[in-house]
Amino acid sequence: MRSAIYSQFGTPLKVLTIEDRPVPEPGPGEVRIRMAMAAIHNHDLLTIEGKYGSLPALPAVAGTEATGTVDALGEGVTHLKIGQRVAVSGKGTWADYYLASAAMAVPLPDSIHDTAAAQLISMPLSALTLLDFVGAEKGDWLIQNAANGAVGKTLAMFAKKRGIRVVNLVRRDDAVSELADLGIEDVVSTTQEGWRETVRAITGGAPIKAGVDGVGGPASGELVSTLGDNGLLVSFGLMSGQPMQLSASDMIFKQATVKGFWLAKIAPTLPVEKLKSMIGEIVESVAKGEVELTVSDVFDLSDVAKAAAAAGETGRKGKVLIRG
Repeated sequence: MRSAIYSQFGTPLKVLTIEDRPVPEPGPGEVRIRMAMAAIHNHDLLTIEGKYGSLPALPAVAGTEATGTVDALGEGVTHLKIGQRVAVSGKGTWADYYLASAAMAVPLPDSIHDTAAAQLISMPLSALTLLDFVGAEKGDWLIQNAANGAVGKTLAMFAKKRGIRVVNLVRRDDAVSELADLGIEDVVSTTQEGWRETVRAITGGAPIKAGVDGVGGPASGELVSTLGDNGLLVSFGLMSGQPMQLSASDMIFKQATVKGFWLAKIAPTLPVEKLKSMIGEIVESVAKGEVELTVSDVFDLSDVAKAAAAAGETGRKGKVLIRG
C-alpha cells in the first residue's frame, strides 16, 4: 500500500516520500480503515518538522486524522462491521490503510461528506473542549485570534449555539468577509488602526472573560490588553513562531492568568460519557449544517509533499485534504 513516510525530521516538502508498505493487521480492539480522505493539521506539519510536543520513532507514516470504511476488525470488535463508513483518528493516516482504536471510531451519517468527515474530530473537539476549559457560560464574552483557522471557526460556531459571545480577531482584512460568509459575527481585523476601540464597541464595554491565543508573539499581549479583570489567557498555538510577549502591567493590574491547552493531555482526562456527548454534538451539528468545516484544496495521496506545502501556506480558506 502507499504510505507517506518521513525518515528524518524536516520541511515536509523535502522529507515526505511515498513508499510501498505492507497493509497493517489490526490488533485486539483495533480496526483497519481503508482511507478515503485525510486531513492535514498544523500539528501534523509540526510533528514532521520535529517541533511538536510528542514525536514518533522514525521512520514514521505521517497523519493523525482521516475518514474511510472499515476494512478489517481486530479481536473483540463487535460494534462495527466491514464496509461501515467512519471517522476516526489514528497514527499514520496518510496511507491507503491505517489502524485505529475501534472504541473511538465514529459511524457517519450519509449527510456528512468525506471532506467534512476527514476533519470531523480533532479541531471541532478542541473547540468544544476550549469552551469548557475557559468556563464559558451563556452571555459571557470571549476573544480569540486566528479566528479564521479551523479551531477558531468551529469555536465561534459552537459558541453561538450556546449563547456565548465571541470577538473574532483576524490578521487579514479579507478574512472578515470570509467569516461573515460562514455566519460568523463580530470579526475584527487587527491590521486596522483603532481595532481595540472596535472591540470595545462590539462588547459595549462588557468585560471579556477569556482569550484564546493561537498566534503567540505580540498577539498574546494584545489579547491580554482586551481582557477584563481576572481574565484568562489560554495559549493554544504558536502560529507566529515567536514566544508570547506579555505586558507586565496588564498581567499585574488585571490579575490575569495564563494557561496552556493541549487536547492530547486533556481529552484522556474527560469522562467517557462527556467525550461521547461532545462527539455526538459535533456529528449532529455538522450533519445539520449548523457547523461548516471548510476545505481549501484536495490533493491525491501521491502528491502528499505538495499537499503538505500547501497546508503550510498562509491565507487558506479551509483545510487541505488528501484523497486516498
